[in-house]
Amino acid sequence: MKKINIVCVGKIKEKFISDGIAEYLKRTSRFAAVSVVELPDHATDKAECVRKESDEILSKLKGYVVALDIGGTQKSSEEIALTLDRAFVTSPEVTFVIGGSCGYDDRVRAKADERLSFGRATFPHQLMRLMLCEQIYRAFTITAGMPYHK
Repeated sequence: MKKINIVCVGKIKEKFISDGIAEYLKRTSRFAAVSVVELPDHATDKAECVRKESDEILSKLKGYVVALDIGGTQKSSEEIALTLDRAFVTSPEVTFVIGGSCGYDDRVRAKADERLSFGRATFPHQLMRLMLCEQIYRAFTITAGMPYHK
């Protein structure tokens, strides 16, 4: 079975966001096993925060790694679906990374097989997790030829 890991820094605080994430994870479970790994925020100076969070992120990476990064490649939903398809050819496991509010360092970027951007706008990390979960579900429905993506 295919496996999706979402490695992210911080906890979801808003119920409406956690409800949305839970819904998309439930929908995606028919296509792949999905796990979410929440890493703690580090409230120290920015350099120390980035180093500590990056260390923890690096320890959780498995399979094909897609790091969400504002400097990454912007893709359509169809292109994201194709990326997932190709990733599962090389690995049964795909890990998506969402850094914390301080970001992550170049070691994480270097470890990533791909860097994906959802645009130049800045989004709260909690909302980004919801958007990622929706796009993962959408990618599977595109590949399966389901009418969700019109």
